[in-house]
Amino acid sequence: MLAKTAIKQAFAGAANHYDSVADLQRRAGIALLKQLPNNSLGGNLLDLGCGTGFLTGELFAKAPKSPIIAVDIALPMLQTARQKLLAASNIRYICADAEQLPLASHSIDTICSNLALQWCYPLDKVLQELRRVLKPGGWLLFSTFGNQSLQELAAAWREVDHYRHVNDFYDLPSLQQQLQQAGFVDSQFQQTLQQSHYPQVLDLLRELKQLGAGHVIQGRNPQLTSKARLQAMQAAYENHRTAQGIPATFDIINILTRT
Repeated sequence: MLAKTAIKQAFAGAANHYDSVADLQRRAGIALLKQLPNNSLGGNLLDLGCGTGFLTGELFAKAPKSPIIAVDIALPMLQTARQKLLAASNIRYICADAEQLPLASHSIDTICSNLALQWCYPLDKVLQELRRVLKPGGWLLFSTFGNQSLQELAAAWREVDHYRHVNDFYDLPSLQQQLQQAGFVDSQFQQTLQQSHYPQVLDLLRELKQLGAGHVIQGRNPQLTSKARLQAMQAAYENHRTAQGIPATFDIINILTRT
């Protein structure tokens, strides 16, 4: 199965329960929007990878008269967002791939994307597409997971086998380089480490699945993980346990840049 197809299916299956476990995503979205310059939210707005519409709703609250386009690769996510934002008549919903947006060149003033672009691999192609649809001087504001995310889970799995069970996320230097190569300028970066805690390892794995974030893009084991290997990973993860529980690090990078 192609990675993109699997990602689409994972997020489609997560739509019904995504909001119940997306506290980190909501907090990240609020922090992200604080980076926008004052009075910059105007004209045509795009929420890319809108999910169930949290950031879309925040954009509507801040710019209720601006046309907003909400895009997601998973149709059930869009349907959930539309139901939540029925009162907002200026929002248009489009099911599309971020690498092939059905939008005219130089038609968008600001693109916002909260914890979605890490699923676009490699990133250079989607950055070129975003630059295409942005107007000259248009803003791109996005958050993504950095390479320290889920480091405890990755370390536990490395004690079990050589397959990749956690995605490789971008580090700050590679993001800086890719933005520059795509033609973006005046890029500003903000990086924060957040740690969540869970009673058991399975609680973390269950949450990642409910978020649709459990799919590994490259290097994954083509076979189903055996019960014995899963138990071995859980035992290895126990070495990271603290007084608060099983820790999981989330490395969040916010980026503000323009064309």
